[in-house]
Amino acid sequence: MTSRSPRATARPSSEGRAVARTQTLLPGKDGIGTVRRTTLPGGLRIVTETLPSVRSATFGIWAHVGSRDETPALNGATHYLEHLLFKGTRKRSALDISAAIDAVGGEMNAFTAKEYTCYYARVLDTDLPLAIDVVCDMLTGSLILDEDVDAERGVILEEIAMTEDDPGDVVHELFAQTMFGDTPLGRPVLGTVDTVEALTRSQIARFYKKHYDPTHLVVAAAGNVDHATVVRQVRRAFEKAGALGHTDAVPVAPRDGRRALRAAGRVELLNRKTEQAHVVLGMPGLARTDERRWALGVLNTALGGGMSSRLFQEVREKRGLAYSVYSYTSGFADCGLFGVYAGCRPGQVHDVLKICRDELAKVASDGLTDEEIRRAVGQLSGSTVLGLEDTGALMNRIGKSELCWGSQMSVDDMLARIAAVTPDEVREVARDVLEQRPSLAVIGPLKDKQADRLRRAVS
Repeated sequence: MTSRSPRATARPSSEGRAVARTQTLLPGKDGIGTVRRTTLPGGLRIVTETLPSVRSATFGIWAHVGSRDETPALNGATHYLEHLLFKGTRKRSALDISAAIDAVGGEMNAFTAKEYTCYYARVLDTDLPLAIDVVCDMLTGSLILDEDVDAERGVILEEIAMTEDDPGDVVHELFAQTMFGDTPLGRPVLGTVDTVEALTRSQIARFYKKHYDPTHLVVAAAGNVDHATVVRQVRRAFEKAGALGHTDAVPVAPRDGRRALRAAGRVELLNRKTEQAHVVLGMPGLARTDERRWALGVLNTALGGGMSSRLFQEVREKRGLAYSVYSYTSGFADCGLFGVYAGCRPGQVHDVLKICRDELAKVASDGLTDEEIRRAVGQLSGSTVLGLEDTGALMNRIGKSELCWGSQMSVDDMLARIAAVTPDEVREVARDVLEQRPSLAVIGPLKDKQADRLRRAVS
């Protein structure tokens, strides 16, 4: 990601505290959409995007830790910890935390991914100080009591069971395992029943202490917010908790990753009595910092990103073989995935798989038409803007950008980069990605002959 040259100011505190450094990353237009960053002593970063025309604000804290940072024995610890931070602090019980946000009509949640974790609250702009106080308190003052660890273990096991009941979700985890094997990227974010049952309070507490210091955190706020006010309130909350850390500490750099193991031509089949067979066919994609990602985004949109896409037309519209069929990309620090999903009747899985393989092969060898590329550029541009229409999406964008890239890109710059993608760039990335030997994950009621045939399909 690229950013415009920031303007920086250093403001000494009237109370004699160490100096914070503030930068304007994106100037916006007439003050609207201005993105600023302040780095506090101790390494805590605070980024905001100001939109005076709205009446809401979303406040979040991003942690530079995900399931990728877990050892095999700690698989699921990041997600377990996410749950536990809602269970109570020195100031608030679990009920106090939820009741405080409910009482002002707000919403609060969190999510754990492979490479980061986020906690957030969306409220009316007048209630932003409350949201800041509650979320900061959760992140800095969690008690992680033995009884909470034991109680939440059952909740997480139920969440795993709920996920296992949805083969449309499980097949994507199975595909990640197919591609990455027994590595952190190949293991489930939730962990397994065995690892969750084995995790102890002391393991989780050590994980919390290691990964939740200020250098690993990014605070993000978007909406009708004033940057200086947010910085002041966040700083006060962290100082009261004694959580600002060492004054000479610097933020951790964006993750560069460790080259993940990637397997070609692997097949994983899970025999289940489901009404549909769930199929993911895919291959290695691009890292999130790869400049070819813009062309891959256009390619992905044209192949399986909408009702006019190749796969939707060939599989669903022309032949009626599936209700849901789409392609997707996932980018990590050093690698990525490109996948095609389809859900179909078990007896039609081979036909669906053949059509998908044929279409990928055609695009790899012949490329997309100029009309398909033009349509995909327009669709991708429109969906990019429409996806940023609320303060929650804006908070996600600036927080993730700071954590993963260390910089910000304006929406106009993003649209310009999408519009600049050429047919030759799309054809080149199609060859680079789609000509690789694919791997396959399938869940469904598969007979032995079907399974053997599927294994041969990607050989």
